[in-house]
Amino acid sequence: MTKSCVVTGKKVTTGFNVSHSNRHTKRRLYPNLQQRRLRNPATGRMVRVFITSRGLRTLKKWDAEGKTYDLAKMAKA
Repeated sequence: MTKSCVVTGKKVTTGFNVSHSNRHTKRRLYPNLQQRRLRNPATGRMVRVFITSRGLRTLKKWDAEGKTYDLAKMAKA
């Protein structure tokens, strides 16, 4: 199973390194994934998830708005 963000769904993508002479070589572009232990607001338990820094900002915004979500369910999907 590939590592991807539980909130945004970002994962590794591919692209090219392009030299000055315009030669293309394959490369991989990685998201800023962090492994974090976060409190699941649906159950009140700690859940270990892979999440991007953008996903952390999104969760902070959801908490401020009072939006309900389940991290364990998001991690399985």
